[in-house]
Amino acid sequence: MNAWHESWNGERSALAADALRRGGRLRLQVRGESMLPSVWPGDMVEIADCHLEDIHPGEIVLALREDRLFLHRFLVHSGEDGFLLRGDSMPAPDPIFPSISFHGRLVRIARSGRTITLPVPLRPWSRALGVLLCYCGIARRLALKVHSWRTAHAIAPAGSLADDRQGAR
Repeated sequence: MNAWHESWNGERSALAADALRRGGRLRLQVRGESMLPSVWPGDMVEIADCHLEDIHPGEIVLALREDRLFLHRFLVHSGEDGFLLRGDSMPAPDPIFPSISFHGRLVRIARSGRTITLPVPLRPWSRALGVLLCYCGIARRLALKVHSWRTAHAIAPAGSLADDRQGAR
């Protein structure tokens, strides 16, 4: 990645974090695969501003570190000034985030024409599938191909989050 692209990504991440700090909501399109099978690349997510003290283990939250946004599952408060996250399909927790890195909680996901309102509990099979997708590249590629095919053949119903995004242009 070139320096201009890294700088632009850092500025976009900082703007997103600033918008949430002002008490609003933020809609983002997911690009990464670290939250499979809970959140998929291409999903539109809505993040709401809240306080770190209001977050409970198992919720999906947005944090900023080194000009990158992380949408990962909250594990635990760590000490007085930090917290621990992990992607559902990641082998280990992320390094501890300082509390100032916290920016909000995931409240809605728009996927393949339907809206998923949260919180959706982490089911045991979901974590097991996440581990499989972490360690088995063939399973991950197959899951992403199936998801891509299903997404390409889905039609968004009126009033979905995807329609809201297009209407805002």
